[in-house]
Amino acid sequence: MKSKERVLTALARQQPDRVPVNYLANPGIDRRLKDHYGLASDDTEGLRKILGVDFREVEAPYVGPPLHATIGGRRIDMFGIRTRWVEHESGGYWDYCDFPLRDADEETVDRWPMPSPDDFDYDLLLRSCSRFQEYGVFYGNPGLADIINSAGMIRTMEQVLVDLVTDDPAGLRLIDSRLGVQLEVMSRSLEKAKGLIDFVWLGEDLGTQRGPTIGLDLYRKHIRPRHQRFVDVAKSFGLPVIIHSCGSSSWAFEDFIEMGIDAVDTLQPEAKDMAPDFLKKRFGGRLAFHGCISTAGPVAYGTVAETVAYVKKTLEIMMPGGGYCVAPTHDLQDNSPTENVVALYETARTFGVY
Repeated sequence: MKSKERVLTALARQQPDRVPVNYLANPGIDRRLKDHYGLASDDTEGLRKILGVDFREVEAPYVGPPLHATIGGRRIDMFGIRTRWVEHESGGYWDYCDFPLRDADEETVDRWPMPSPDDFDYDLLLRSCSRFQEYGVFYGNPGLADIINSAGMIRTMEQVLVDLVTDDPAGLRLIDSRLGVQLEVMSRSLEKAKGLIDFVWLGEDLGTQRGPTIGLDLYRKHIRPRHQRFVDVAKSFGLPVIIHSCGSSSWAFEDFIEMGIDAVDTLQPEAKDMAPDFLKKRFGGRLAFHGCISTAGPVAYGTVAETVAYVKKTLEIMMPGGGYCVAPTHDLQDNSPTENVVALYETARTFGVY
């Protein structure tokens, strides 16, 4: 099979020739992998091909005017989310900061600049789709339709959770304003590249390590109906939908199935009710799975032998009957030894064959 057929077969919960493979990584380990394989620092496509990655993301990038004033030492995106660089012992992150709408009322939210769907380059999206046609091409990412994290990046997560519980009109206005832009850009993107995009990727972090972030009633009141609009647009184009959710999130999987979601991503095995055997037995055949390879387990802290054994065990559980894609639960972290990451992908390609 080519990558496209392999990915679509797995998302349909069927058995391809081998398990599809995906790659997500922080800059530090990404750079070390490219050095390991003798690649230039910007040869991302070359690295994907060496690792056997079957997925390619496409987007219509924002090309409109700057909407928010620059602030020294800060990165500011088109929605006004601010980040600052924070060093740690194995690398660094652009961490969220300032939270300019933390205490905003409705009028302040209404005045907050939002991008226009007219200011995205849909022609570049189309060219990217044409370039990657042999792969499983997807539109979106874990930030598409995400509510709690993304609104929290500008209002604080604490305040967003309060907004959802209290039906705060300013918080809900911010959520719906951002989602409205995303939904329109997604609709135009899928129309522009009709027949060239294979599936849509959504996201919402619904769990902690120990249980749900919010209750099921609150999820059904505020999160599910907003996500349903994105699922319905994807389905109107005949596309499968995968949703990312960190932590203990299997409590929402029955709702995902009712909504028409086809696959779930992240699958942190150390979180409550997220062990691979539990997920496979309870949801196998009804949901496809993408992830399960912990970035806080043997890949980060074990030996090469332990990494190989861990990946093989996960494959043994998740492969039967199809419907599984090998991927790290999150971006591979900079503390992951290069040789362990190499072993992860070599094992996936070798032992992931049906």
